[in-house]
Amino acid sequence: MAAPGFTRSLHGQGRLVVLLLALVLLAGCASRDLATHDPGPDEGLSIERALILATAEGALGTPYRFGGNTPEGLDCSGLVELSYRAAGIPVPRTADDQFRELPEARQARPGDLLFFGDRRKATHVGIYRGNGQMIHAPGSGRKVTSVPLHVAYWQDRYLGAASPAP
Repeated sequence: MAAPGFTRSLHGQGRLVVLLLALVLLAGCASRDLATHDPGPDEGLSIERALILATAEGALGTPYRFGGNTPEGLDCSGLVELSYRAAGIPVPRTADDQFRELPEARQARPGDLLFFGDRRKATHVGIYRGNGQMIHAPGSGRKVTSVPLHVAYWQDRYLGAASPAP
């Protein structure tokens, strides 16, 4: 027989899980889907995707620098360029050129690019990290960070994904 405190703790956690699931479902109904796909246990990542993600994760905390594409400073498309260069994959330099020239992905997988902006132009790009997270260089005075994608800000500006990595 479980201790009463233990049972009460599980009951409270169960309520929390149900509440969180309800919030996730409601958020999904209220926003557009970023169409992401995380690999299952049998899918794994290619070596290129693993290198892209390792490089992007290694850049976390790097200061934003307009036009930057080195570990000393990065802008959003510079982070993409640096990360893909580490995997031996050339990409265009700007977010809009990356959006227009790279192969579209219906569902983003870890290592793919996510584009944001208005309907005329991609003004921001990030790297899908998996589990509903994106690594990006957010802007002046800030540092490369990982953010959740369920936030309305990203949902409202999402243009699509690209998959240049195998």
